[in-house]
Amino acid sequence: MPTNAATVGGLALAGLLALHPGTVAREPQRPSAEPTRGGLTEARRLATAYDAILQARFDEARAQLATACPPAPAPACDALREVAVWWEIQQNQYDRTLDSRLQAAARTAIESSTAWTVREPQRAEAWFYLAGAYAPLSQWRVLRGERLAAARDGKRIKDALERALALDPALQDAWFGIGLYHYYADVVPAALKVLRFLLLLPGGDRRAGLQEMLRARDGGELLRGEADYQLHWLYLWYEEQPERARELLRSLDARFPSNPLFLERLGEVEHVYFSDHQASADAWRQLLDRATRGRAMLPALAQARARVGVAAESIELGRPAAAIDLLLPVIRTRPSAPHGVLALAYLTLGDAYAARDERAQATDAYTRAISEAPRDDPEQLRSRARDGLDRLRSKR
Repeated sequence: MPTNAATVGGLALAGLLALHPGTVAREPQRPSAEPTRGGLTEARRLATAYDAILQARFDEARAQLATACPPAPAPACDALREVAVWWEIQQNQYDRTLDSRLQAAARTAIESSTAWTVREPQRAEAWFYLAGAYAPLSQWRVLRGERLAAARDGKRIKDALERALALDPALQDAWFGIGLYHYYADVVPAALKVLRFLLLLPGGDRRAGLQEMLRARDGGELLRGEADYQLHWLYLWYEEQPERARELLRSLDARFPSNPLFLERLGEVEHVYFSDHQASADAWRQLLDRATRGRAMLPALAQARARVGVAAESIELGRPAAAIDLLLPVIRTRPSAPHGVLALAYLTLGDAYAARDERAQATDAYTRAISEAPRDDPEQLRSRARDGLDRLRSKR
């Protein structure tokens, strides 16, 4: 159940594909004579709430935001409430239960930030939070395949961040989104570069973009954890530095150990990029231990996912019997989260029985995976189970 790649590229790719101009203030007021600078108001309070989000302690984060604004600006808390919903969605990304809540939170954040830019058009942080209000919505739209709408949002994000930095170049957190745009504008496929040219969007600079992102990571007040998570994808996909990506994931897990997502990603990276099945199994086992001991948030979800993860690596390590023992509790409890996990457990069980040459049991498990796969089947579990059945038939 790999983590969705669109999480990373949504903002930058949406900016490249943008078709519409940024939001226009409906009731412009006379700007102040000088831009208002000085960083983010009550940044420490807001950073504490952001840390709670990255810990996957979403109720705690919402409680902190309820007391943070005021004195922090209300649009800042509105934007972070939206961020909290987006990170909650990422824990179970294929489930759509929280989609309407994300959309509602985005509307509130966009309206409040837009109103702030109207009241104080020379206030850099007002434009920063306007960009922040669009960012989770844009990424969610990429995740759900709404790329044209994401494109419109992406252009608004870019425009708002450029306005913020024009008013206050020392607003370090704003450099991350701009750096992300500059980076992707340089590395995206040629077809998208042609579209960028046709839309009169500025070109990119991979190296400069990466430096801008690192500048925000090192000097920003809010986005260091967020930046590390996004940067780990870049180090995997484009920089060909999986070791750096692994370091970032380990650092994130050390700082935010109750968030299951970071160990999940670490297990996937060890498997895909290093072919280190023991290290991957160790990461999944650590997640299972935390969830069992109540040290991970969303413990039932984390336990189910971790059991399947350890089981898959156990098969790779030549221990299919151990994999079966790990999977049977998942099948007995029939968890509904994460999305499709029951079918994935049956699929992995089929692989375990097949490794033991127990054809009847493997056939039954693969067949159950097909019947239990969710209707939308985003992970192609039915197709993978049918492939398993085909392999069994070919061995006859």
